[in-house]
Amino acid sequence: MPADLEITSHWIKSKRGPKNKVDFRRPYSFYVEEEKGINGAISTVATIFLSNKECPFQCLMCDLWKNTTDEPVQAGDIPYQVKWALNRLPKAQTIKLYNSGNFFDVNAIPEEDYGAIAEMIKDFDRVIVESHPKLINTLTFKFQEMLSPTLEIAMGLETVHPGVLEKLNKKMTLGDFEKAVNILNGHNISTRAFILLKPPFLNESEGVMWAKRSIEFAFNTGVKCCVVIPTRYGNGALEHLGKLGHFCPPIISSLENVLDYGIALEAGNVFADLWDIELFSDCSKCLEKRKERLGQMNHYQYILPKIGCECQEEV
Repeated sequence: MPADLEITSHWIKSKRGPKNKVDFRRPYSFYVEEEKGINGAISTVATIFLSNKECPFQCLMCDLWKNTTDEPVQAGDIPYQVKWALNRLPKAQTIKLYNSGNFFDVNAIPEEDYGAIAEMIKDFDRVIVESHPKLINTLTFKFQEMLSPTLEIAMGLETVHPGVLEKLNKKMTLGDFEKAVNILNGHNISTRAFILLKPPFLNESEGVMWAKRSIEFAFNTGVKCCVVIPTRYGNGALEHLGKLGHFCPPIISSLENVLDYGIALEAGNVFADLWDIELFSDCSKCLEKRKERLGQMNHYQYILPKIGCECQEEV
């Protein structure tokens, strides 16, 4: 890992391209999917990607800034976005309110909107929001008290590799993450962890090994669900690191390897993020079959037979 490469917010932002244009009164994406809950039942999940101000933490691998506003939203904008999406989505049991950052950042979700949001989602069984571990605070529990659904919070653990975690500009230690999980568990709020597969500065086998260790760490702290995200190009900084030889996206068999391992632990749900899965395979012969296998394993949480193909070796 390069000791002379100083990763700062300024450096990361200097490598960016332009943002996408988003509307203060519209979510930038929304859809319905199915997911196995921590109780073992398959539930229908309405996922809404809210448009709001960029996260104050400029993480090295993040590309979510592309769909954020330059200024904070005004009170009423976020409830309007939620209502707008729900009016266009079929009925679901669980709702994810993802906002490209931290739900408990008042520049992203105004505190005065909590009541209106809680009223709109009162018929759901569970609501999942995102937060940086350091932004778990009194607002978290204020929002929880307003809710009829149970609350789950998704947090980026990313990796337990100490040197790489520091280089990600996450401004967080493993102790910070564990402390947040303990506090949330103490308030009967379940947690899920986002885990990166092959972040910068790791080769393929190291990426697999540290993703597995990260899953173990997450479950040992009390996390109920892990989502494995293949690290990808797209934010400028990773393209620059790629040119320097410090980053290359993982291959699809590495994702299969880690998902197999995580599910086999039987410690909680483990999901593979299949967004842009085509980026991680060049083989037209087996890609769709591999994608289908990963999707089925996400859905049912048991290991299916591997897809045989001459294109890739298992890492």
